[in-house]
Amino acid sequence: MKTPAWQRKEGQNPKGGLNAVGRASLKAAGQNIKPPVKSGDNPRRASFLARMGGNDGPEYKDGKPTRLLLSLNAWGASSKADAKAKAKAISARNK
Repeated sequence: MKTPAWQRKEGQNPKGGLNAVGRASLKAAGQNIKPPVKSGDNPRRASFLARMGGNDGPEYKDGKPTRLLLSLNAWGASSKADAKAKAKAISARNK
């Protein structure tokens, strides 16, 4: 049996996160993943940046950015520290 597309390169965006094929395979499995919010004060963006900015794990491995850093870049953050700062600022503006 073949693994779902979101677990293979076919469903992953090389710039981070999932592409439309990966999101469709997750939807078929009963989950609803939306595309990234790259800018603005969307609360979903703040939540993602706060969650991913607090993740354990390196930003670089063997001199190359990890999937974590690529995902943060796709959502508009340049590092885990930047993600935390942006999440805090977006949350403050949304209050």
